[in-house]
Amino acid sequence: MSRIEPETTSSCCTNHTEPEVQETKESCCSEKKTEEASANSTCCGSEPNEKETSPIASCCGSDSKEEHTGGPSSCCSSGESTIEQVNDVSTQPAGQQTMEFRVNGMDCPSCAATIEKGLQKTKGIQSVRVNYGTGKMAVGAADRSVYELIPSQVRKLGFEAEPMDNNKNMQTYKIEGMDCGSCAMTIEKHLSKNPNVQAVKVNFSTGKMQIDHSTNQKEIIKEVQRAGFDASLNTVRNQSEASDSKKKGASTTTLSGIFLALGFIGSFTDVTSGLITALYAAAIVIGGYKPARSAFYAIKSSSLDMNVLMASAAIGAALIGEWFEGATVVWLFALGNTLQNRSIERTRDSIRSLMNLTPSEATVKEGNQLIRKPVEEVGIHDIIVIKPGEKLPLDGEILSGASSINQAPITGESLPVDKQEGDTVYAGTVNESGALEVKVTKLVEDTTIAKIIHLVEEAQEKKAPTQAFVDRFASVYTPIVFILALLVMVVPPLLGFGTWGEWLYKGLALLVVACPCALVISTPVAIVSAIGNAAKNGVLIKGGTFLEKAGAIQAIAFDKTGTLTEGRPKVAEVISLHNNREELISITRTIEEHSTHPIAQAITTYAKERSIPAMEGEAFKAIAGKGAQATINGVEYFAGNPKLFREMEVPFHELEERMDSLQGNGNTLVVVGTRSEVLGLIAVADTIRDITVQSIQTLKQVGMREMVMLTGDNEGTAKKIAGETGVDRYFAELLPEDKVSAVKKLQAEGKRVAMVGDGINDAPALATADLGIAMGGAGTDTAMETADIVLMADNLEKLPHTIRLSRKALDIIKQNIWFSLITKLAALVLIFPGILTLWMAVLSDTGAALIVILNSMRLLRKK
Repeated sequence: MSRIEPETTSSCCTNHTEPEVQETKESCCSEKKTEEASANSTCCGSEPNEKETSPIASCCGSDSKEEHTGGPSSCCSSGESTIEQVNDVSTQPAGQQTMEFRVNGMDCPSCAATIEKGLQKTKGIQSVRVNYGTGKMAVGAADRSVYELIPSQVRKLGFEAEPMDNNKNMQTYKIEGMDCGSCAMTIEKHLSKNPNVQAVKVNFSTGKMQIDHSTNQKEIIKEVQRAGFDASLNTVRNQSEASDSKKKGASTTTLSGIFLALGFIGSFTDVTSGLITALYAAAIVIGGYKPARSAFYAIKSSSLDMNVLMASAAIGAALIGEWFEGATVVWLFALGNTLQNRSIERTRDSIRSLMNLTPSEATVKEGNQLIRKPVEEVGIHDIIVIKPGEKLPLDGEILSGASSINQAPITGESLPVDKQEGDTVYAGTVNESGALEVKVTKLVEDTTIAKIIHLVEEAQEKKAPTQAFVDRFASVYTPIVFILALLVMVVPPLLGFGTWGEWLYKGLALLVVACPCALVISTPVAIVSAIGNAAKNGVLIKGGTFLEKAGAIQAIAFDKTGTLTEGRPKVAEVISLHNNREELISITRTIEEHSTHPIAQAITTYAKERSIPAMEGEAFKAIAGKGAQATINGVEYFAGNPKLFREMEVPFHELEERMDSLQGNGNTLVVVGTRSEVLGLIAVADTIRDITVQSIQTLKQVGMREMVMLTGDNEGTAKKIAGETGVDRYFAELLPEDKVSAVKKLQAEGKRVAMVGDGINDAPALATADLGIAMGGAGTDTAMETADIVLMADNLEKLPHTIRLSRKALDIIKQNIWFSLITKLAALVLIFPGILTLWMAVLSDTGAALIVILNSMRLLRKK
């Protein structure tokens, strides 16, 4: 464990107001920012993990007091922390209107620059601002008709954009029958040609379609069916319908297999060849009807998906008289799809299981009556009654009763939490003992569990960098192999190398090999499984990008207060120089009573417990990083750290020896006095969380290279807590903005850094780190919105699990990609010697896809 000398010696231990983090500016090259602190991230074409560590110009400088050397950089045009900054950037010319779009497919800040440059050339666009961190784009134009061109223009650049103000009009449908991402593209292209459809987006990972339309539900379902898939409006009641459609799919596959088996057995008997051909043809028609229909609409939509490739192979086999091969292709393809769909549905069920946590009805107290109502009809401030053993239907505050609540569905905590009158409870948790009366504080769509489900679904829809790369590779690979297959069918026989039938057969096998299904689903299925697993264990991962980053983290920086410690310090000792202990506490309470700082609250609570009242005060003022002051009976009183009184040149020699002793034992000191004398001091100590030491040891066991503690406390407190918790290094006496500098210093050492904090006061440091992790997400909406990963419980218990899960996901994604590529390469090599038959090609494709899915599903069971 080493002590790190801070760049500034100020202490924030008695900062009684919210830290002035708004002044901290960060590099515009930073990969992720909070929504409120977003600015243009496109001025630098840097890699995602690249952070600004030394050359800082005034345009992107930090207000931190850390010294920087090197020349200025002029690539940046914005600082990153203030809301005011965003407002300045968005200043509009007269007559200009701005519309926001959500952009998908960006892998790094340079992608944002590409979009900006591309759109600026579009006629009618006056301003473009793309933020990589939030995935949002603001476009300014005088004529609103220009906005209709934006999605197509962005698509030409290789990305996807959708207007954000259209989301409220979106309906969500569940899609059945998609085998890979190309199926989603087929549906999108087909529906986008319908004049009644304004916008449509289909996500293969979640199996859902979001559509803005002006027609009715039946028409949308019909259109999806015409494209070869099934759709239903996304409601809880869809579950039984989904199971019915799966049974139907299984029956056609079974029937096709029966006809194939009859034909194959008949070929060894005296049955006529015409009958055998008819049996094979029946197998092709029954098993191939759905893929053929999907292929027809894919071709109409200018898509080249797996249905087109397989249908072409089956029809080609029949045309050259290879009926057995054609029937085998169709049956194996149908069987593979059925197994894939069932496996993928299991990964999607990881989120549906969260939806089933909350009961659909609540017991509402109206006067002396208890009435059962659907949760949708329960309003805010209604009183609901929860009996022992029941699940809570809505978020609320306990009005009467006490109980133990099992919060595992929300926070992942293994032990029940005791709750009493005034405490907050969450929908989906289980009341284990006493009866409760709860005042509803949130509607059903706004509960904590509803927000978790929404954010997790959004996270599963976001493409990780690996997935985006694979998709781009597949979009090039498939057309090339398709053209190669056509050339193989035509060129060799024209040049006299073999017969037409021989080369047509090889070309058909090559068509099957052109399908990149296993490769395309190698990443999204793994990410959906991992994010679903994390959500069930009380960890909210905001997307595949952050899942991948978590697996690559080498160092973790922890904020001390409220993260490593309880964050609820208590008064350990009171020393009065004038033998008037109660007066000292009363003065201090008067100064601190208006502050929400944990130390201030500890002193206020200490005074209340001893019935020591506050005095009449005025002119309350916070002194950032040093303390606070108030005027009492015309005299200015101060409460703050020793540095404050040293700066005012107020002597306290008789206390220094005792102060050194208290600080050495890990106490934080609040000195109380006037401009001329010190009245005494109050020592406050924070306790380490029970789970902290165990969690840090577990993180070391999983291979984390370095654990660092960041604190505004004095040297003695920092050293003591660092030794007790087992962290490797610590930064002490930091002002709020110095935490950003500390994170940058770790990054400058070549480490990928995660920052763990409360998601509110630590927002600048969370944004600066490669990965921001917030604790206690169940208690604050801000944490869920600002951090990249949210630990729903208010402790570090699940952090080691998150790191292990992320690394396992990265390993499985690599395994899937390499297995898919090697399988394709082997198939390509074996085609030309004539070793690989048509049915073997299909088996290699569907088999590889199934193995990739099953491998990814191991993440669902990761403990």
